Amino acid sequence: MTKKRYSGSFTCALAMAAASSTLWAAGAAAQQAADAVVDTADAPGAKKTARSSEQIESVLVTAQKRKEDASKVPLSISVISGEDLQASHINDFSDLTRAVPNVSFSGASGSGAGLSNIEIRGISSAAGSATVGVYLDDVSMTTRNLYSLGSSEPKFFDIDRIEVLRGPQGTLYGASSMGGTIKFISNQPNLKEREASVYSEVSGTAGGSTNYTVNGVVNQPLIPGELALRIGVQTGHQSGYIDQVSPTTGNVIASGINAQDSSVVKLAMKWAPTPQLSITPSVFYQEVNSKDIDASYLDLPKNQTGKLVREPGNDRLLVPSLTVNYDMGKADLMSVSSFYQRTFNRTQDGTTVNNLGSAVPDTPPGLAAAIGALPSAVYLQNQVRQFSQELRVTSKPYDQKVSPFTWLGGVYYANLHTNVTDNEPIFGLNATYAAFGANPADPGQLGIAFPNDNSYFSERHYHTEQEAVFGELNYYFVPSLHATVGMRYLQATDSLSRNGDDYWNGGPTSSSVSTKSSAFTPKFSLTWEIDPNNTVYTSATEGFRLGGNDRPIPASLCAADFANLGITEAPTSFKSDKLWSYELGNKSRFLGNRLQVNAALFYIKWNGLQQDVTLPGCGFDYETNVGNATSYGAEFEIKAKPTSNIVLGLSGGYTNATLSSDVPSLHAHAGDPIQGVPKYNATLTGQYNFNLPGDYYGFARAAAHWTGSSHGTLVATDPDYQRPAYSTFDASIGATFDRWELTLFVKNAFNNDKVIQRPNVQSVSEGYRLDPRTIGISLAGKI
Repeated sequence: MTKKRYSGSFTCALAMAAASSTLWAAGAAAQQAADAVVDTADAPGAKKTARSSEQIESVLVTAQKRKEDASKVPLSISVISGEDLQASHINDFSDLTRAVPNVSFSGASGSGAGLSNIEIRGISSAAGSATVGVYLDDVSMTTRNLYSLGSSEPKFFDIDRIEVLRGPQGTLYGASSMGGTIKFISNQPNLKEREASVYSEVSGTAGGSTNYTVNGVVNQPLIPGELALRIGVQTGHQSGYIDQVSPTTGNVIASGINAQDSSVVKLAMKWAPTPQLSITPSVFYQEVNSKDIDASYLDLPKNQTGKLVREPGNDRLLVPSLTVNYDMGKADLMSVSSFYQRTFNRTQDGTTVNNLGSAVPDTPPGLAAAIGALPSAVYLQNQVRQFSQELRVTSKPYDQKVSPFTWLGGVYYANLHTNVTDNEPIFGLNATYAAFGANPADPGQLGIAFPNDNSYFSERHYHTEQEAVFGELNYYFVPSLHATVGMRYLQATDSLSRNGDDYWNGGPTSSSVSTKSSAFTPKFSLTWEIDPNNTVYTSATEGFRLGGNDRPIPASLCAADFANLGITEAPTSFKSDKLWSYELGNKSRFLGNRLQVNAALFYIKWNGLQQDVTLPGCGFDYETNVGNATSYGAEFEIKAKPTSNIVLGLSGGYTNATLSSDVPSLHAHAGDPIQGVPKYNATLTGQYNFNLPGDYYGFARAAAHWTGSSHGTLVATDPDYQRPAYSTFDASIGATFDRWELTLFVKNAFNNDKVIQRPNVQSVSEGYRLDPRTIGISLAGKI
């Protein structure tokens, strides 16, 4: 049973970044970390004439569910454009978390695609509901924390931008956006122009072999100005760098077992029968086949594993949606109907927790040892499916001649089903018994049969249904000063039904439990535009997570663990937890719009944390509410353009997240750090553009990322308790000619192989390292 959870010149760049940092420290004690500026003039493939711009250009975002200049939005945002994702070779969540302040990740149960949990500003929990909302356009892909899967990870393909919203977003995005929200904004069909682009990349990984990615996108107006179709297709392969070795001889059995293949298809059509109405159906489909996880054994040479059972996974994501926009004159109406489905089937090696041999009566002699040496697997089938409907009405942008108010209001409904099936065979169990002339069902042995060698079966069905009404009201005292009041009221029903059987379940069992909950989450903010280049804001916002239900735990197997905790049985449910976040921020531009400095300070009080309590004797666990926590810190992002050819960036964050009360059931005390939260992180970037003969130009880019130390668990004796600080360095050089861009790049240039996480997976202390150095070449073009 999967019983446990797991949780120009570079010198010039440094000098300029140091000067920018000094300016920030001297003049912005309370500035906002939201460098929501994407300089489109510096996007790969941009026309050469755009390179002459010496100013940083702003971008519109939809963080508050209306199009706004990001420098005026009163919350902490980081925005990375699709062009910058491609240029920086940011390919997955781990890359993304290193590129923005105060965002981190932890492996859910091993490391690999679809197995990570995301944390923002220290709001981290591997139990209960998620703490960070994940959205593809306006479609929520947020699900509860489970030991068997992590967050959905859409490939960064045909993306207009990624918006990282720090701080609670419960008013507009609902439950589970306690720490923040990550939005993947897709490129939309263009009604006016035909567009076609291709991208190809080939690289090699140290200790692995060849990787590749190929994609193409076509946008075709079918009726110019009225109807357009956008189609995108991508396929990719990542080579593995971890070798499977024999646990007895140490010889390599298979090389590069953690290889991965992926494919993505995106379809969208936009129909605008009138200037006021647009209808956009779309479908996103993605499949990722992982041959194994990215973790190795720490007691073996680097990047080797001695597992007996391989751990492949198949992760399929389907997101169809229908978006309708209608301009009603004085307000805009939007309807988003969506269906989200994720199917993730995977295998874990359960050999190390196959301690059945110790329970086998040693008659005849040698049987117990033979049973204990058998390989064992954990077959996990996860399916998440959700239908949701959101309808909202948004006022027109502020116009002092019309009204001092702007507003937004809406309703939301979601019906979420999550199924987890767990089968755990011990291969050859019955044959081994037969070879010793015995039968496990005999009263003198275990007294129970093992059909198909299966030792544990569990089938769980979670069902959450929720309805919500939400809104925000802005009042402008004067054009430069306005206050915002927001609210969301939610009602939800959560149920869990479960069937179980076989030895480790204590025989056949069945249970069902249901709970109801409601929440009212307010939001208050005040925004002052001191002048067109300087905005200051402050906010107080409440965030929350829904409660849930626990599976029953057999008392016959876990009585000793219950006694140690002073209980007679495990709880059947857990409650919602809430937090209040207070933020003070600033967004400023200096030197004729060539220097942007954004920063924020925050303080968070979190009560009734949903936590996972492990029962070490029997290997089960349950979720409950224990303890309170406090998180405070700061973040900043600086962008500078000293000349039209140089772009520099410096960003960083500080988070101090600790328990504020003792938690005896977790052997934790007030002041202990929250797991998975680096105290510091920073990124330094630089780009230099230069002219080449003819109508061509070249570029050189570099990025240094530093992530501070953290704690992977609350248990000081756990190998994952102390996670070390680490750094990476990426660089690229290339040229643009006509419609094409050729780039030579390197990721993890110094081949840092530090073990950054040591997750305890099925009682094995495994190691997750940075991906080895990868060197490659890419070609992007418009055709």
